[in-house]
Amino acid sequence: MTTQELHIVGGGMAGSEAAWQAAQAGVNVVIHEMRPVVETFAHRTGMLGEMVCSNSFRSDDDEQNAVGLLHWEMRAAGGLIMATADRHRIPAGGALAVDRDPFAESVTQALHAHPRIRVDTGEITALPDHGHWIIATGPLTSSALGQAIAKETGAEALAFFDAIAPIVYADSIDMSKAWMQSRYDKGETEEERTAYLNCPMDRDQYEAFIDALLAADKTEFHEGETAGYFDGCLPIEVMAERGRETLRHGPMKPVGLTNPHQPDIKPHAVVQLRRDNALGTLYNIVGFQTKMKYGAQTSVFKLIPGLQEASFARLGGIHRNTFINSPTLLDDRMRLRSAPHLRFAGQITGVEGYVESAAMGLLAGRMAAAEILGSDVTPPPPTTAMGALVTHITGGAVAKTFQPMNVNFGLFPPVEGLKGGRRGRKDRYKAYTDRAKLDWQAWLAAQQDSVLDAG
Repeated sequence: MTTQELHIVGGGMAGSEAAWQAAQAGVNVVIHEMRPVVETFAHRTGMLGEMVCSNSFRSDDDEQNAVGLLHWEMRAAGGLIMATADRHRIPAGGALAVDRDPFAESVTQALHAHPRIRVDTGEITALPDHGHWIIATGPLTSSALGQAIAKETGAEALAFFDAIAPIVYADSIDMSKAWMQSRYDKGETEEERTAYLNCPMDRDQYEAFIDALLAADKTEFHEGETAGYFDGCLPIEVMAERGRETLRHGPMKPVGLTNPHQPDIKPHAVVQLRRDNALGTLYNIVGFQTKMKYGAQTSVFKLIPGLQEASFARLGGIHRNTFINSPTLLDDRMRLRSAPHLRFAGQITGVEGYVESAAMGLLAGRMAAAEILGSDVTPPPPTTAMGALVTHITGGAVAKTFQPMNVNFGLFPPVEGLKGGRRGRKDRYKAYTDRAKLDWQAWLAAQQDSVLDAG
């Protein structure tokens, strides 16, 4: 077995998954994580795999949803992140949501316990000039390392602003106004069908809420900060500025819900909260990412029926995220073209979301391990969820307009013989996922054969 080590900078979703995959392949791994010595705006602990925003991995439907398919592929590849998420799952309708602190504790324990993994605490401030390295520092890359990356790539790193939603103590919610129900009663069990807490608004309450939202004090960007927002995580104030009905057709849509307190009256809008821990003592406000100042948040959010006396375990906030122009800078093995001993993985590559980040970590870890062991891992076919993502970031996207992207079926090659249009969408998505599962299993088998041949 080789004595060469793989060094991974960053212990988030991508770095943790990359380390696990490489170690399982027989490679010694060092994870360099600057927390808790160097803190970030969004993190609360020094644990590996900490969730800093939502506690949801989104849809777990592996037949009709691209992110659910990505879940399936990661499970098939022995992914640490998905296995840990499954162990700490909490009710969330058709989504996969987890109890965030026990999840991170389990990821941390698994990595520390692995005989081939060592965790070094401290900040990496420069890009190494030799060895085998994966840079998985995520959107909150430190200033010093960010400058080193910009110097190596010959261009400033791109950036966008990301926001996080507030978390409310459950016992401070007025259940005489709120009720428990998943949209369209989705879920196989009663617990799943009542996974969300709902706060209804009539027209006047909604209009007053929008007025307060638009008038609230907000965090202003520093001079020279011109980054945009990731569309999948827009602050609610930005959505409201796009039109007074935007929120009512977005995170506050009232469809698929019946208020048991007033069953004959359809709410004009509904604010949903999702359980944030297994105990059910914390709930996050779904889709309510915000850049309002703290004092304004408490005033505005207490206008929501059921939250008039709410206590907040965490208020929302906004931070600057960094990502590189991967289509220009990375090859199809996720290596930096100008310095092939450096691979990049996770959100810094321009994917968006916990699952997508971990998936790119999974690929980078396997590719780096194979290289160290004298083999090669070709990228998975673009007909798979993971292959579609890595193809997009390493050449499929237009470099000039490259922006962070969630996995979606628009990244997949069309399935031959299927007609388009909304009426055939269900059959089309099922065809995508059926094809992807076959191709993913074939890729895993071929990769295993390649590693065995090299050994």
